[in-house]
Amino acid sequence: MALAATDVVAAWPAAPRPVQARALLPELALAGDADARRALIEEVYLPLRDAGTPLLETAGAYLDFGSSLEATARALYLHTNTVRYRLRKAAEVCGLDPADHRERFILHVALVLGRLDGALSTGKT
Repeated sequence: MALAATDVVAAWPAAPRPVQARALLPELALAGDADARRALIEEVYLPLRDAGTPLLETAGAYLDFGSSLEATARALYLHTNTVRYRLRKAAEVCGLDPADHRERFILHVALVLGRLDGALSTGKT
């Protein structure tokens, strides 16, 4: 993974130097690295999915609505405080804070990969 990371580090210009290959999981997954893809699904998507629909649905909606608490709340027919609460719980489950730009990106890539993985394994497209 370390050698592959040198190929994708340019995709994150603000990355600290040196940067750990593990910090580049989303870039590696987008470049086609199957191990990185699997790691994001297993470490981020599956824990959220297994924690229950509200956390996964809320995190996904928050990302889909441009990280807007109000738009997410409207779309899910929730109070903004409920959205905040669920996002905090989601952060506890997967270890990524949706309020942090970099962690939000990692979360978004992981959710997309998890959704694709589920759709591909069930034959839904």
